Amino acid sequence: MRIAILGAGAIGPASAALAVSRGHDAAIWSPSGAGTRGLGATLHAEGVLEGAFPVTVAATLADAVAGADAAMLAVPTYALPGLLPRIAEAIPRGLPLMITPAASLAPLAFARLRGPGAPVGAMATTPVTGRRTAPDRVRVAAIRAEIEMGAVPGPAAPELAAMAEALFGNRWPTVPDALAAALINTNPIAHAALALGNVTRIEKRESWGQYGLMTEAVCRLMEDLAAERDALAARFGHTPPSLAWSLHRTNGVPLGPLHEMTAAIEQGRGVIAGPTEMSTRYVTEDVPYGLAFYLAVAGAIGLDMPVTAATVRVVESLWGRDLRDNPLIAGLDLSDLPAALSRG
Repeated sequence: MRIAILGAGAIGPASAALAVSRGHDAAIWSPSGAGTRGLGATLHAEGVLEGAFPVTVAATLADAVAGADAAMLAVPTYALPGLLPRIAEAIPRGLPLMITPAASLAPLAFARLRGPGAPVGAMATTPVTGRRTAPDRVRVAAIRAEIEMGAVPGPAAPELAAMAEALFGNRWPTVPDALAAALINTNPIAHAALALGNVTRIEKRESWGQYGLMTEAVCRLMEDLAAERDALAARFGHTPPSLAWSLHRTNGVPLGPLHEMTAAIEQGRGVIAGPTEMSTRYVTEDVPYGLAFYLAVAGAIGLDMPVTAATVRVVESLWGRDLRDNPLIAGLDLSDLPAALSRG
């Protein structure tokens, strides 16, 4: 197959390398052009995936999707409000698009912009983790063994899961809809708690290891936030994996108390640097499109989430900005989500 990778940070190129390693062709497009500057016809991967992989650098979005069998959008969630209309206008209606991660019902927002067409995939998280080490080089830190796939419309999930498995080789269990996929991703919970517990380190641009500083106190906040997320999911008939299980399946550490698991991750993987800028996506992305999104959905169905609300408010105070604006759900009737998610 030929896949169009829309996004050229770390996840897009790492996913392209994974697909090419499995015998597929990949075209990479950078919305700004910056991500593909210096990338030629060969992408070098190191880490858990090693090799030199031929890729096509697409100068335009139209070039990227020309002749593609599937497309995957991998950009920061905060970039989606400006980017989804461009993609909806340019992408062929019959081309399946998978969005990773599918935060804040982004697949539904895209389907509403585009109109009738191929199903839209809602990946609970990314197929890989990694970072760019040079314009033509990516370090792949992990290839996830399992990622849930939802879809818009919901019944199309098995079709997209089969496509993703062929491309990337991971296991792709299906979930009923894009909301279930969005609620599985643990980044909003872990990142907000971690940023709140280490705000002075971030503000002072100190060097610090994030797993080592997921202390017992930070993990207690994570568990309280997860409990409220789980209550929200239950109102829609969904049961997300626990935080412990998510850490276990991504990092391979034994199940146990969260703070012991995070310590084991740092011991096994080494120090993974925490953010050193107040503009970190741990706040600018994971609060508006994660925790505040939970609150918006909960408010529409009359569910109280006091710990989540307090966390968002304290982070807003510390960062000195409104973190609740979310164009992805503007105009969407959140009180009737199941029907919207089912029909697309």
